[in-house]
Amino acid sequence: MKFSSKDDIEAPIEFVFAQVSDFAGLERSALRRGAEVQRVDTRSSIDVGMTWKASFQFRGKTRRTTIELVEYDPPTAMAFVSQSKALEGRLDVELVALSRTRTRLVLTIDLTPRNLSARLLVQSLKLARSSLLRKFDKRLGGYARDIEERYHRVA
Repeated sequence: MKFSSKDDIEAPIEFVFAQVSDFAGLERSALRRGAEVQRVDTRSSIDVGMTWKASFQFRGKTRRTTIELVEYDPPTAMAFVSQSKALEGRLDVELVALSRTRTRLVLTIDLTPRNLSARLLVQSLKLARSSLLRKFDKRLGGYARDIEERYHRVA
C-alpha cells in the first residue's frame, strides 16, 4: 500500500533539507508523541546506515520496528526502510527547488505486509484510504508550515 503527499514550502531547499534531516529534533518530536526511539548505530555523522529502534502504540498494540537510513543525497533526497515482525515499510523524502526561496517536499510511504495479520491490517488501511490520506496531507501541511515559520524566524 502506497501513500504519497506533497507540500510547497516558502524556504530554500538547503534550509528545508537541514530541517527534515534534523534527526535529533525528529527523535524528540516522536518522544513527545509517545513513541520510544533509540539510536542504535555508532556513526558520528549523518550517513547511510544510521539506525533506530522505535516502539509506539497503534490500534491498541505496541508495535516495534527498526528504521534504517538507506539513501542520503543532500539536498534532494533521503530514504528510510523500516522492518518489524509484521510489516516492511519504505519512506522516501524528496525535495525539489521550485525557486531560490520555494521548495516542494514530497513524502511517499510504501507498506508491505509480511504475515497474515499484517495483510488484514493493510487491507483495513486500504478501506480507510481517503481519510488516512486527508490526515497524512494535514500532518504534512502542518510540518511544512512549521518549517516555514522556523525559516522566517532565522531569515
